[in-house]
Amino acid sequence: MGLRGLLCVCLVSLLALQAVAAQGSPTRNPKGGKKRMAVDAAVDGVVIRSLKVNCKVTSRFAHYIITSQVVNSADTAKEVSFNVEIPKTAFISDFAITADENAFTGDIKDKVTAWKQYRKAAISGENAGLVRASGRTMEQFSIHIIVGPRSKATFRLTYEEVLRRKLMQYDIVIKVKPQQLVQHFEIDVDIFEPQGIRKLDVEASFLPKELAAQLIKKSFSGKKGHVLFRPTVSQQQTCPTCSTTLLNGDFKVTYDVNRDDACDLLVANNYFAHFFAPQNLKKLNKNVVFVIDISSSMEGQKLKQTKEALHKILGDMRPGDYFDLVLFGSAVQSWKGSLVQASPANLEAARNFVQQFSLAGATNLNGGLLRGIEILNKAQQSLPELSNHASILIMLTDGEPTEGVMDRTQILKNVRDGIKGRFPLYNLGFGHDVDLNFLEVMSLENNGRVQRIYEDHDATQQLQGFYEQVANPLLRDVELLYPREAVSDLTQHRHKQYYEGSEIMVAGRIADHKLSSFKADVRAHGEGQEFMTTCLVDEEEMKKLLRERGHMLENHVERLWAYLTIQELLAKRMKLEGQEKANVSAKALQMSLAYQFVTPLTSMTVRGMTDQDGLEPIIDKPLDDYLPLEMVGPRKTFMLQASQPAPTHSSLDIKKLPDQVTGVDTDPHFLIHVPQKEDTLCFNINEEPGVVLSLVQDPDTGFSVNGQLIGNEAGSPGKHEGTYFGRLGIANPATDFQLEVTPQNITLNPGSGGPVFSWRDQAFLRQNEVLVTINRKRNLVVSVEDGGTFEVVLHRVWRGSAVRQDFLGFYVLDSHRMSARTHGLLGQFFHPFDYKVSNLHPGSDPTKTDATMVVKNRRLTVTRSMTPLGKTSGLLI
Repeated sequence: MGLRGLLCVCLVSLLALQAVAAQGSPTRNPKGGKKRMAVDAAVDGVVIRSLKVNCKVTSRFAHYIITSQVVNSADTAKEVSFNVEIPKTAFISDFAITADENAFTGDIKDKVTAWKQYRKAAISGENAGLVRASGRTMEQFSIHIIVGPRSKATFRLTYEEVLRRKLMQYDIVIKVKPQQLVQHFEIDVDIFEPQGIRKLDVEASFLPKELAAQLIKKSFSGKKGHVLFRPTVSQQQTCPTCSTTLLNGDFKVTYDVNRDDACDLLVANNYFAHFFAPQNLKKLNKNVVFVIDISSSMEGQKLKQTKEALHKILGDMRPGDYFDLVLFGSAVQSWKGSLVQASPANLEAARNFVQQFSLAGATNLNGGLLRGIEILNKAQQSLPELSNHASILIMLTDGEPTEGVMDRTQILKNVRDGIKGRFPLYNLGFGHDVDLNFLEVMSLENNGRVQRIYEDHDATQQLQGFYEQVANPLLRDVELLYPREAVSDLTQHRHKQYYEGSEIMVAGRIADHKLSSFKADVRAHGEGQEFMTTCLVDEEEMKKLLRERGHMLENHVERLWAYLTIQELLAKRMKLEGQEKANVSAKALQMSLAYQFVTPLTSMTVRGMTDQDGLEPIIDKPLDDYLPLEMVGPRKTFMLQASQPAPTHSSLDIKKLPDQVTGVDTDPHFLIHVPQKEDTLCFNINEEPGVVLSLVQDPDTGFSVNGQLIGNEAGSPGKHEGTYFGRLGIANPATDFQLEVTPQNITLNPGSGGPVFSWRDQAFLRQNEVLVTINRKRNLVVSVEDGGTFEVVLHRVWRGSAVRQDFLGFYVLDSHRMSARTHGLLGQFFHPFDYKVSNLHPGSDPTKTDATMVVKNRRLTVTRSMTPLGKTSGLLI
């Protein structure tokens, strides 16, 4: 039996490094045909014979190869999966499968080509694997295949990353979770650092320290370090008679290099890498302003954790530091309004202020930032003794601007104009309701960076951990300069500040025959003095290194330059628009293809690995924008569950709706939740199939939702069989966004030939200000920045059902940010309205009460009843 890909290659956020067989019952191929059996490895003969991780580090550039061999000893074909969690900062560069004497290798191409291929797969009803999800620092590569009877499959994944120095060390993190005992398990880490290795440590979260010391071998001497973890099967067992494994957690290698001077220059094959991390410098005093979001969304644990972190950070301030606190909700307030010294008395007063402040309404992000900028600028201009300090602005927010200036473009301009390159801005986004792209662009435009703070029990430690990285500036206005005639294609070589425990890394190309004139001049401002040094290349040392490391050194220096360049181009394109953005994107794409990296602009297909329809799986690089639905904040998803059927369609399985919902479903039945009345209005629309109904229209933004009705096929002649929504169109002209949804497909930008997804897909997509989340066979959620959040539910019917066509439901999850002029059958009810009910009296049905309602200047007869979709009590109009 040949290898068949199940077309579910994905990068998802699961904490595992595994190659296991799945357990399940027989399932039928979506296209029909014979059944496929997914089985449990421990029961049905599918085992991981070997799982090996090989990591080679050369001058901070890490090259990983993960190889796993899975054996199916059964007499029937089995489904197996290969799942590997890798760092978010890494680029996949190769993937191959060998099975049933066939070899299948990865082919990296531009994403446009891959999406065209994926569109074909989506139309055919298959899942081609464009599933994106991510955790905190890792993302998972996963592929499922069918392995023939008495056969084996070997998986090999290659990925690469540059190790960044934080808090005086480099971290290599390998996630381990094979989920079964492995006959040959091995982690082999080989490190080569020309400066010499100063320290090397290893820890395994899944092993007690004593056992780890016995099982993990580590050594380092001079330029070389080595770590080997090769447990036997018995050493993997949780107990002597157990078949379960200890291996479940992080395997972490940390190291640092010698720092004799600031002249760590590495040259190979006309490429250079310069690592700048000088030691023994006096710490600069700093001017720091903390700008803190105190809007109502920070209520509860987030506010508690923020205060805890601020208390700890204030305790770490040094006597020579100056600081202030700015709070922004609906209004903006500052603690002092100017910088004050971190004296014991001031720090105690600041802690009291932090302890006592409370929440205050909306989110005036622009106002808060401008107040913080004003305080720092004023101090630098009016207090000469503070002008030599390292100034830092740190902003924490958990939401989006909802007060004051809310236009993001204007906010970016205001912040740029205020800072004018004088100091860095670090943005911390708390939770997943923040627009991290917006915060990242703002930070990048102002020499800083962004970091997400995850809503979790350790959020306090996350905040403190970030501050520790910038708490001790050693130099400011750092420039690393190289002869113009000798170098080209430099990566970033100017930095506002250099912090203790970090490292500045610059790479570039050296022109032919210019090595003799190549040098690096470093200029910066230190505590009380100017920092200056000149670095020259030791050609004899370079030759010696090449003899020791050979081609690997040459290859790694060049790929380090390519990696840094691509990362910087991807960051730069976020700040650009129009032709400038297109040019930068084209260069990043060209380099991604030339060096065979899977980046946000490229995808990998697996050549020759196809299903019965000839479709190849696709491997994509996830972005932090593409969030799992459960991570998109307080937006609800209503799960399909068995409930009371609609009375007119007794065989139709309809989900039970919550009591508080605004939406439209079934024949089309509209439910309008009125929170101020704690009530629900219900009405039906009786129109013919083909009619298009306007559900939502926002004239201020152009956002619209329209629905087209379909009839109940093959109904009884002469009998009204009901109409349902068979097509929904969602458009946001401001961002050129269009989405067409039917019970068969979801099409992005149909007018321009955009990609088509089927309801079998799981996908997380962002186009400018719109996030679309497709949940396989269930629903999709559309979230519009500065707009609303909406859900489309898929209703499938089966043989014998009174309803003979699949149809859609549409629900409003959040509409408070849409304009007051929004109208449409649903949109007219998005903002508070009033109605009066009078003349209550028994109706024609003695179990129900009729009444007269006046709503929107219309007098109607209504009935208090249970809604047709469940047990919700409502007023039927």
